[in-house]
Amino acid sequence: MHLKQYFQFKERNTNYTTEIIAGITTFLTMAYIIILNPSVLSKTGMDFDGVFFATIIASVVGCLFMGIFANYPIAIAPSLATNAYFAFVVVISMGIPWQEALGAVFISALIFLLLSLTSFRQAVINSIPSSMKEGISAGIGLFISFVGLQNAHIIVASPSTLVTLGNLTDPITYMSLLGIFISVVLIINNVRGALFLGMIIISIISFFFGYISLPDTIFNTPEFGNTFMQMDVIGAISHNLFTIIFTFFIVTLFDTTGTMLGIAKQAGLMKNNTFPNVQSAFLADSIASLVGAIFGTSPTSPYVESSSGVASGGRTGFSNIIVALLFILMLFAAPIAKVLAEVPAVTAPALIIVGFYMMSSLSRIDWNDMQEAFPAFLIFLLMPLSYSITDAVGIGIITYCLIKIFCGKFKQVHPLLYAFMLLFIIQFVAIQI
Repeated sequence: MHLKQYFQFKERNTNYTTEIIAGITTFLTMAYIIILNPSVLSKTGMDFDGVFFATIIASVVGCLFMGIFANYPIAIAPSLATNAYFAFVVVISMGIPWQEALGAVFISALIFLLLSLTSFRQAVINSIPSSMKEGISAGIGLFISFVGLQNAHIIVASPSTLVTLGNLTDPITYMSLLGIFISVVLIINNVRGALFLGMIIISIISFFFGYISLPDTIFNTPEFGNTFMQMDVIGAISHNLFTIIFTFFIVTLFDTTGTMLGIAKQAGLMKNNTFPNVQSAFLADSIASLVGAIFGTSPTSPYVESSSGVASGGRTGFSNIIVALLFILMLFAAPIAKVLAEVPAVTAPALIIVGFYMMSSLSRIDWNDMQEAFPAFLIFLLMPLSYSITDAVGIGIITYCLIKIFCGKFKQVHPLLYAFMLLFIIQFVAIQI
């Protein structure tokens, strides 16, 4: 079968040139993850080269599977939402070894894979009220931005008020502020790959000011590092990391579903308000997460940046193959990526701006309905303040269920949500004992 026929070029009114341009556009808008993901995860003690390699391999597998078998122009790579949770909450805050955290990622991905073959996945999605889904998304965005502000030294610890404004004369701070400004201006002017280009520009400026030293070699042969096959599944189970596994699963589920539906609608690929070939699309993400855990990275997710490729005319999985090929080329750029990742002014602006994008979810909450809005508000507020996505989601679910019960509307709550509430109550009680 000819490639044009396989990818349905005629049915989707596209051609090779359009798909190639779309693939390049998508890659440029999400290329920041190549630097940002190893930068975040290496703070846990994970080997930078290993995470760099895992990031690219997981992205390549996800993009190829999504492109070839699902035929969608939806790129996949490690998620910033879950890598921040993995690094700053699970490993750094909770003190769980990164090997066990990878084990939790592997189990979560395996569950996601199995549920993608059944209708239970849809039941879980339906059990969570839309207001809480939006609250979770916005809360993760605020959490990611908060981490970025800390890394940039814009927000620092304070013994009297917990946090305060940092020293604006600190080179890290003012260079990060400059990086934010550059990226925001590029985005406002609709420059393709604005985030990635912003990182490159601030890197060049930092180099001329002496804040970056070039490595001995810009390119080298890919290295596995020490993260390959290091996931500790037995450790994750024996240390009762079930709430962490649950959090990885829930965040990935919502992130994946929302992004896929949004991009499919944008591309005009929905049929009778349904998502054709959705099973293959979900399998692509779950397989990428499994591969990522094996090689050494946090869960993957479809990237909303794929919308830039769709806006450029991408309508088929062929554009995803282009994205995968470009990721493969980046395998040889680990030395320069490692240098850039160690400069907060390069990575912090991207974290802050990605968080900003996720905050748009707040506009879809009905703030006039307190029964729906208040639990979502708690989730959104508590994620950065408690430094825990799990605790925030748990408190939000418990609050939502209790409000519905005491308002006589308990029948409006999906039975699965009550099950989640009981699990979180047990977890919170166990922590206190």
